[in-house]
Amino acid sequence: MGREISEPLLLDESQKVEAVFGKEEGEEEEVVPEWKDQITIRGLVVSAMLGVLFCIITHKLNLTVGIIPSLNVAAGLLGFFFVKSWTELLWRFGIRVAPFTKQENTVIQTCVVACYGLAFSGGFGSSMIAMDEKTYNLIGADYRGNRAEDVKNPGLGWMIGFLFVVSFLGLFSLVPLRKVMVMDYKLTYPSGTATAMLINSFHTNAGAELAQKQVKCLGKYLSISLVWSCFKWFFSGIGDSCGFDNFPTLGLALFKNTFYFDFSPTYVGCGLICPHIVNCSVLLGAIISWGFLWPFISKHAGDWYPAGLGGSDFKGLYGYKVFIAIALILGDGLYNLVKIISVSVKEVCNKSNADSKLPIVGDNQDIETSKSLLEQRKRDMVFLKDRIPTLFAASGYVGLAAISTATIPRIFPPLKWYFVLCSYIIAPALAFCNSYGTGLTDWNLTSTYGKIGLFIIASLVGTNGGVIAGLAACGVMMSIVSTAADLMQDFKTGYLTLSSAKSMFISQLVGTAMGCVIAPLTFWLFWTAFDIGAPDGPYKAPYAVIFREMAILGVEGFSELPKHCLALCCGFFVGAIVLNLLRDVTPMRISRFIPIPMAMSVPFYIGAYFAIDMFVGTVILFVWEMMNRKDAEDFGGAVASGLICGDGIWTIPSAILSIFRISPPICMDFRSSLGG
Repeated sequence: MGREISEPLLLDESQKVEAVFGKEEGEEEEVVPEWKDQITIRGLVVSAMLGVLFCIITHKLNLTVGIIPSLNVAAGLLGFFFVKSWTELLWRFGIRVAPFTKQENTVIQTCVVACYGLAFSGGFGSSMIAMDEKTYNLIGADYRGNRAEDVKNPGLGWMIGFLFVVSFLGLFSLVPLRKVMVMDYKLTYPSGTATAMLINSFHTNAGAELAQKQVKCLGKYLSISLVWSCFKWFFSGIGDSCGFDNFPTLGLALFKNTFYFDFSPTYVGCGLICPHIVNCSVLLGAIISWGFLWPFISKHAGDWYPAGLGGSDFKGLYGYKVFIAIALILGDGLYNLVKIISVSVKEVCNKSNADSKLPIVGDNQDIETSKSLLEQRKRDMVFLKDRIPTLFAASGYVGLAAISTATIPRIFPPLKWYFVLCSYIIAPALAFCNSYGTGLTDWNLTSTYGKIGLFIIASLVGTNGGVIAGLAACGVMMSIVSTAADLMQDFKTGYLTLSSAKSMFISQLVGTAMGCVIAPLTFWLFWTAFDIGAPDGPYKAPYAVIFREMAILGVEGFSELPKHCLALCCGFFVGAIVLNLLRDVTPMRISRFIPIPMAMSVPFYIGAYFAIDMFVGTVILFVWEMMNRKDAEDFGGAVASGLICGDGIWTIPSAILSIFRISPPICMDFRSSLGG
């Protein structure tokens, strides 16, 4: 009989495996640095620099469209670019430095992902900003359940403190399961695997030439994006109606319904990164909402809802936009949550059967006959060599939970300590489900778990502080399940690049600590420089209103919705479930053309302009793949990363100019022609 590979088995045979690898004909034995050598000062400095850049990019996307593409590959690529350039420069001046290894590259990527991940999971574009006075005023003081007492404006002090007490728990919750998730279940974690393949290619002779070409490609399109963003600024004038961001590229009639190309490198880059079906789903959602549904409902003004209401009044058309988007999000999220939980339970049960597919090795297996088995066993050995004791992880989780339980009620008084404690009791199970689902599908459902916590806590607390308590609980839950999934994804990357699990865990801790400071500071840059949350501004913060409305619904119910709004919400909720069901039961040749409800929901509230940009990106990639698939696969990510990073870099000088009240000299405006 075979026996399961366990840590003692692998460790006992480590010398045997190393000996076999050392004898491979035609190959040099790969030296794996000790875990301490994988974490370097230069790596941490580069991680901090990239953490600032990626936090800015994430905030910009979060405050505009709410769609955050996976930036793992970009983090690995830019980490390689900066450190490799630095080491080569020093070598040319005769200064000898330690060689740049793929393990160090992996640690940098992990640290950056942990840092910028908090810009999303921290709730800066959703639960946290939903508490502020701007969102309260946007909804309206006369709106039922929207109380002035349920307001907490952003502040650097409490935001940094809140992140420090909640962001580390997710890292300790699943550390004991790293072997189960990565080695036993063999979950793919697509983004983590792709990042590992990229890093491995950078640090082999076969991939050196390709890596140089990818870095040059990224630098080229980063420069183009930066120059173009700077050029656009000169025409953007004062206010929000000027410039290329409001250019009626498809005609004035379609421009009125937000159908126009706004020349955004960021959104085009997102279109190059996101799968084709995501981009097409976003465009379909824009066509359904802004092409048909909103014009149809507008014709019933005075019947379905009072005529003459403001553009942000929830008793009018704005209410339909927000709540139908919520219905699609909840339908998609709840379906996938139930699916992931059921799949997880089924797989766990299957692993306990006699025909388990857990990795096994036979007693009489001749390990020298299979190179692939040897490679796998070496990865296993390196991954399990530097142990992270289970007692340490459990003690860390319990200790941090105790500190957080005592601290969070001081920041958010309506969220009592026993609600926080209950959240931490159930959080590891939800973190496992989210990490397992991410490993299967690469789809991180962090916001769905946050919404569940929001509804439950808001309804339990009630009218006396339920909105703030629900939003705070949402932030707590999002932070835990998101950091746990990110950690497991990075463990997969480390496993495939022969990086120590201990160095990965420590880099996650360091990156999270960086993010607790960098994410609030970069958000504060946006908050002080721009009118965040303005319905007609570039930074609408769309999910701020949605999350506050969900908290109010959890407390007050649905009685204040406009006519037929609840019926339409129910219809779209069911429609989201049906679409997901069809995607699961139909053959792949059909299901790959069925749209994703979660992606369709975003333009319902925001507008169609960014959907046009993302669709342009996906068309470019599609044509590129048709002409030269290999080049598209090799350089598509580099082009997309360059476009996004260049536009993100311009945000810094743009914000500084805004802070010093320096306005663009020219206003290129087309809106005045609409009435003519």
